[in-house]
Amino acid sequence: MSATQTDAVRHLYIHVPFCAHKCEYCAFYSEAAQGELVNRYVAALVRELDLVAAELRPRTVYFGGGTPSLLNLRQWETLLQALDRLGLGGAGEWTVECNPATVSSDKANLLRAFGVNRISMGVQSLDEPLLDRLGRIHSRDQVFRSFDLLRQAGFDNVNLDLMFAIPGQTMAIWRATLREALALGSEHLSCYEVIYEEDTPLFEQLRAGRCDVDEDLTCDMFEELVTAAGAAGLQQYEIANFARHGGPAAAEIPDRACRHNVNYWRGGSFHGLGPSATGYVRGVRTRNWANTRLYCEQLESGRRAIESTEQLPPLGRAGEIAAFGLRMNAGWPFAEFERVTGFDLRREWADDLAALEREGLAQRTAERFHLTARGLRLADLAAEHFLRP
Repeated sequence: MSATQTDAVRHLYIHVPFCAHKCEYCAFYSEAAQGELVNRYVAALVRELDLVAAELRPRTVYFGGGTPSLLNLRQWETLLQALDRLGLGGAGEWTVECNPATVSSDKANLLRAFGVNRISMGVQSLDEPLLDRLGRIHSRDQVFRSFDLLRQAGFDNVNLDLMFAIPGQTMAIWRATLREALALGSEHLSCYEVIYEEDTPLFEQLRAGRCDVDEDLTCDMFEELVTAAGAAGLQQYEIANFARHGGPAAAEIPDRACRHNVNYWRGGSFHGLGPSATGYVRGVRTRNWANTRLYCEQLESGRRAIESTEQLPPLGRAGEIAAFGLRMNAGWPFAEFERVTGFDLRREWADDLAALEREGLAQRTAERFHLTARGLRLADLAAEHFLRP
């Protein structure tokens, strides 16, 4: 049965689990690309798309990874033609993550021809020794060449991903990277502090004393980021995300904000396809198997590759939504939060709102509740106030 316009799922995430090389900091599910396994994955993903297409009317599509741009032209053609056949193309925002080393003119032109209109490029650093330290496969020169190729292919909405607080990264190196990245004039910038996730080589280096964490320098780098991005005309709308806005005044959500991610932060529904992908549809959270071969086997047998499902109690889910939404500079308008969750933020979390205000981490107006600049820096701590069993 096809979805009606009112109950259709409007957002689609697709996980491509393949990388040329696993980065030192990465805790996402990914593995080295092996030719026949990649082809098998593509065929399985088409089967999964078939199973959910009837209830999808995507306004945003996001291919993440892994390294989606690692797929070759024939594999991309198979996926793009399947999306067209199922009526899932033409989303208002259609993003593909790319590594600068795997962008080609032919690939960029193919993606653009099928309707992909946003590229998120994993730059991370423009300092060669730091790229080596992170285990990245691209060079700084490839960043500039790939950016030019994307512009030539007609992409006018490009995000650059950067990282700060990398072991060995000084403030001078960070400033130089910001200066060069912002000079490219991308429409969006995402900047993430290095997180030492367990089961990553970087975490093992930290545990072995081969690197350390300088919280003061990290805070200074974040402040430098906010200042430099603002001076370059990019508006911060979430802790780590900055986007251009075409209007004369700042907007709650700038024109070039990532609408797909805004849906996450605002507690919206989405389908997640591919190995390890999570989804949230009709109040149920799903997670696919984080094993590409098992994922393929399940789909080849004609069933979804779902490992687990979870349905939180309404108040528990509302608390999660509160925490995620407060990552945005605009915070939560009280009326919008009640519309999304059915709960009044001012009543259910009255003591928590008051505590965050007393600590200088948040502010309240008649219409909304939002974190201060200091609160955004400590958003994970603030989030703990809202989570409920």
